[in-house]
Amino acid sequence: MGAHARCSPSALHRVLNCTPSLILSEQFNDEESQYAAEGSAGHALAESLIKKHLNLNTTEPTSEYYTDELVAAVNEYVEYVIGEIQDAKEECDDPIFAVEEKVDISDYIDDCFGTADMVIITEKVVHVIDLKLGRGVEVSAENNEQLMTYGLGILSMAEMLYDIDTVRLTIFQPRINNYSTWDISVEKLKKWGKEVLKPRGAMALIGVGDFRAGNWCRFCKARNQCRARAEEFLKLAQMEFKGPALLADAEIAEVITKADLLSKWAADIYAYAQDQAIVHGKTWPGYKLVEGRSNRKYTSEAEVEGAAKQAGYTEIYKYSLKGITDMEKLMGKKEFARVLGRYVYKPQGKITLVPESDKRKSITKDTAKAEFTEGKNNE
Repeated sequence: MGAHARCSPSALHRVLNCTPSLILSEQFNDEESQYAAEGSAGHALAESLIKKHLNLNTTEPTSEYYTDELVAAVNEYVEYVIGEIQDAKEECDDPIFAVEEKVDISDYIDDCFGTADMVIITEKVVHVIDLKLGRGVEVSAENNEQLMTYGLGILSMAEMLYDIDTVRLTIFQPRINNYSTWDISVEKLKKWGKEVLKPRGAMALIGVGDFRAGNWCRFCKARNQCRARAEEFLKLAQMEFKGPALLADAEIAEVITKADLLSKWAADIYAYAQDQAIVHGKTWPGYKLVEGRSNRKYTSEAEVEGAAKQAGYTEIYKYSLKGITDMEKLMGKKEFARVLGRYVYKPQGKITLVPESDKRKSITKDTAKAEFTEGKNNE
């Protein structure tokens, strides 16, 4: 296997839904964002801490990205993994633990391999755990193509040792308090691998199939110049310019389903156009580069403090109480609950229309109407 898989498991949500995007995206250079670099640093720390718990050889990594907040998120994940390790030891006489395990999926897709963050194998269960350090989109383990693919790769090894009947997939996303786990039978997983992963993966490798726009476009390297994506959103934008009362129910449902994706697409296009103009000198019809507005800044806060005090001014600082999250980090969760728990409350959230797949409990029409009316009256 080479250093990089041509078809990475992390890209399969896009590739399986838009098979020609694999070859299309290959003409663009790889560019690691600071978020990806921070994520890599966090995974390296998690790997080291788990290996230390398992008494495996490891070197504690260092990184400029290690903030108290990132380390706390990694520690939360490590605590969860250690708990799963302990449970596995109680359930199985000889469990297998693998940290940052290289997984080969070439039995299903040529040149497809990746790294599973944590793998726990007992007599009946293969458990694949994936750490997500992103703060943005909530990721679900259910029907997650990346984890299902890892499960298939691990199965090819695990079934030589145990009679596995279940593959458990877990997403741990500590920064947005998202924990998702899903079980699938070995039979169903292999069926998916044979009927979906293998044929659609083969299509992707030769660039056949239809371009399809969707939420999987977000991390596609061709997203800013993809005509299929542009046509999809331009068609939706034209529909949005009608008055809401003139749209059919199905049209309104389509708009609110894709509105967030539409705004992200427009932002992507603007960012791409601006980068091309600033970095590469490209000119766009009807647009020009200008210097944006800026705010005044002190050249040196220490010198400003000295000069102000020398002139007789002492009330030069503003003080404010730490927010709840920062205060909880300062004290720790248990101490925060003991000292300040009685002074904290959570107001009712604003009534919002969301997809049925949202995990929050649905509220009644009467409750929603009352809350909406009250909100309008208070404006």
